[in-house]
Amino acid sequence: MGWDGGVPSARTQGLTMTSLHRKDLGLLALRTVVGGVLFAHGAQKLFGWFGGGGPEGTAQAMEHMGFTPGERNALAAGLGEAGGGALLAVGLATPAAGAMVAGTMAGATSVHAPAGFFAQGGGFEYPALLGACGLALGIAGAGRYSLDHALGHVLDRPWIGVLAFTASALGAVTVVTKRQDEVRRREARAADEAAQESGAGLA
Repeated sequence: MGWDGGVPSARTQGLTMTSLHRKDLGLLALRTVVGGVLFAHGAQKLFGWFGGGGPEGTAQAMEHMGFTPGERNALAAGLGEAGGGALLAVGLATPAAGAMVAGTMAGATSVHAPAGFFAQGGGFEYPALLGACGLALGIAGAGRYSLDHALGHVLDRPWIGVLAFTASALGAVTVVTKRQDEVRRREARAADEAAQESGAGLA
């Protein structure tokens, strides 16, 4: 059975340690890839790196999508992606980092949702996947190979995760609801203008 007098044998202990290290390595790989991708997207918004629009271009895009004011939302999105991504990559304050990423991606998902699921049609597949990864890492923790582990998990307490995800959820709902209201106002205004132009053409 692999046990000697109720004590795990050396072989059993070795298998257990190997399994634990595999999980930690898997978390490290996931954190590095997801965090790196998020940081790159955030850097496009904040600094114009990697062919991004920078603060001004991102603010204009945010305004066009209904996120007003554009400057504030551009800064929030850039910090959520770059800051959350960097923290995930190094495994620091992982619950807060995951919450930042999940909340930011919720806003992006709301923009793409009308186009359906798949990314090839402009759907929400990609931001939803990144948000889900942030959520999962924030809940699971960064693992052994992380700054959280090196610092004794002082920034990785359960109550930090609860507070961070609650704040993130409330913030995401507020931002998405405000955007939806703005989009509806624009659609109503466009419909009124079209009706007025049609009426003027018939006069």
